[in-house]
Amino acid sequence: MCKMNVNLIHLFFVKNTYRKGLFIMSKKLVAFFSASGTTKKVAQMIAEEAKADLFEIEPKVPYTKLDLDWMNKKSRSSVEMSDKKYRPAIMKKEMDMSSYDEILLGFPIWWYVAPTIINTFLEAYDFSGKKIVLFATSGGSGFGNTVKELQSSASDAVITEGRLLNCGTKQEITEWVNSL
Repeated sequence: MCKMNVNLIHLFFVKNTYRKGLFIMSKKLVAFFSASGTTKKVAQMIAEEAKADLFEIEPKVPYTKLDLDWMNKKSRSSVEMSDKKYRPAIMKKEMDMSSYDEILLGFPIWWYVAPTIINTFLEAYDFSGKKIVLFATSGGSGFGNTVKELQSSASDAVITEGRLLNCGTKQEITEWVNSL
């Protein structure tokens, strides 16, 4: 009984945020888009480390290997990324974003920015007053203008560049999550 009470007290104090004299639950969501599975693996590790809920951003029409051929200017990904106003349709899931204080948003870097499906996601839900921290996987490029290009899709949220997690090692993810 005593051990259970200690665990409950620990859970309450460690998992809550202190604001204006009150403890308020601080809840995190790891939302991600992954075309090849790389970002998904990293997102799962982050969610586990952060003790956060996990939400996969899924396109209505899944991407094929041919769709992702960035060398082909007529491939689906190339066409989408050449038009910054294009919004690929997503599988809309019932999700109450108001229950989250912080969203860790992950994606692969395409053409030095987030894929436009991330804009679709940000425009599909209400992120007013939310803190959105980005993480990404990449074959070699950085975030580029990602924050600027996403901010217009969630203008009432605070979006910050997080970290490239290309290797996605447990140690790297633990250090990053603990730094937030």
